[in-house]
Amino acid sequence: MRIVFMGTPDFSVPTLKALIDAGHEIVAVYSQPPRPAGRGMSERPSPVHAFAAEAGLEVRNPISLKGEAEQEAFNALDADAAIVVAYGLLLPKPILDAPREGCFNLHASALPRWRGAAPIQRAIMSGDAETAVMVMRMAEGLDTGPICLGEPIVIGPDETAQELHDALASAGAGLMVRAMEMLASGGLTATPQASEGVTYAAKIDKAEARIDFSAPASEVHNKIRGLSPFPGAWFEIESNGKRERVKALRSQMADGAGEPGQVLSANKELVVACGEGAVKLVRVQRAGKKPCAVDEFLRGFTLAEGSILPAA
Repeated sequence: MRIVFMGTPDFSVPTLKALIDAGHEIVAVYSQPPRPAGRGMSERPSPVHAFAAEAGLEVRNPISLKGEAEQEAFNALDADAAIVVAYGLLLPKPILDAPREGCFNLHASALPRWRGAAPIQRAIMSGDAETAVMVMRMAEGLDTGPICLGEPIVIGPDETAQELHDALASAGAGLMVRAMEMLASGGLTATPQASEGVTYAAKIDKAEARIDFSAPASEVHNKIRGLSPFPGAWFEIESNGKRERVKALRSQMADGAGEPGQVLSANKELVVACGEGAVKLVRVQRAGKKPCAVDEFLRGFTLAEGSILPAA
């Protein structure tokens, strides 16, 4: 089929690649404009843009799709379908109506749970044991369209957002190819989402990334893995009379009790008491340093057992 692909981050790339490998004609790729990145803050194309350009595909980077000229340019592509995977722009009705068979979105949650921008992180932070990846026929609302296909994905007790991201991206690529095969043969149906169980996955605010050790250990653990690797849940340590920020990138539930933020063990492993229970920090990153295992971190910085990590 003639397909317009619309996506921006790493999560989108496997689906674009799978559609190409399946023999579909990608008539254009839409992605967010290049952004300043890296130490030199030079403009860098998105992962989808870079992959598409390497594959010799036409890439378009409109700031908005609301203008008549952009809508006419989209319509002129004469597409059978548009595939949207974490694109980053809302599609106005003229865009949704342009492809002959409609627009289809790959969403990383068990809709209607976790509609919105950060479904992977929010599912983990809320302690969900299972999520899904779903192909949805797009409507004007935010992730409100009917569901065509879905695949459940178990969330491991220590799984991080990056690990779940990769599993969902891989599963979603195969699911979208299957959906397009069914669409081409006239066998793709869509079922309206349930009206109950709707939740919204708000964009992650960096202000919520600080670890509050007065919370139960399960909440602390879920925040750490849900925000790993970005933006990274963090705590502070005292170093030469100054506070230094440390990101916690991996953790496990641990036995122990004490005052919230109390260091229960700092000999090759770092166990910190929470409001209920304790967490063992497994992988961390000091400011300006590379991520490392906790035993390496403790060789370079001494934490006294019984000490209390600084609170906000």
